[in-house]
Amino acid sequence: MNESPRSNALRETVESGEAALGVLDNTYSPTMVEFLGELGLDFVWLDLEHAGPSPSDGPSLEHLLRAAERSGVEALVRLPEADPALVRKALDAGARNLFVSRIETAEEVRRAVRAARFRYDGEAGDRGMASPRASRWGTAEDYVDVEDAETVVGATIENPTAIENIEEILDVPELGFVFAGPLDISVALGYPGEPTHPEVEDAVEEIETAALDADVPLGGLGFGPDDVSEKIDRGYRIINVGTATGAVKQSVTGWLDGIER
Repeated sequence: MNESPRSNALRETVESGEAALGVLDNTYSPTMVEFLGELGLDFVWLDLEHAGPSPSDGPSLEHLLRAAERSGVEALVRLPEADPALVRKALDAGARNLFVSRIETAEEVRRAVRAARFRYDGEAGDRGMASPRASRWGTAEDYVDVEDAETVVGATIENPTAIENIEEILDVPELGFVFAGPLDISVALGYPGEPTHPEVEDAVEEIETAALDADVPLGGLGFGPDDVSEKIDRGYRIINVGTATGAVKQSVTGWLDGIER
């Protein structure tokens, strides 16, 4: 029998009180995921809400996860909704870190977290038992205990209803983190593309305060090095610092701007 799956380095970083930094791979390329991992990031964000493969496309997700594992970086997978079936599918493919979008209530979050557990809050969980890739096709030792200990499930807070219910959401047992979504909040409040609008900033601050008071790890977007540093000082523990295509754009335009033709 094979040894238990490796521990979750993202979970360990967050639980230690340090900040985990990552980049969104919006090319959905295994090569790019593997390369980003070689650069020393804590995680690569795979956003299955806005683009990329279908969240139910197990083989495509497996290729991205293998690339992350090859270079020793954690994959952070966002699902488009808190559908327990999608949670189970992603975990069986080998994901360890998930967060769900478009939630509004604590019950939605609870269903997603329960779907990720064989045992949940002192009762039976809702994760299916099979022999998927996550179990090394049935050869991993201590599969149930390791999966329950290492899997992290979070929730994006990105609309007024979720903010109204933030205290109940933060009280969901075994919730791994909440991720403040200023861009979607800007849309929901009627200021699309204006994350610095005062009403949007007030909403994000409400999320921040509630999460920190509840001692639930807080995640979010970083808008430049100074903003990332400020967010770390404020208590953020999961921060996305940019995108793969944004990095390419910055490099290529810098090269072209420096050439005289």
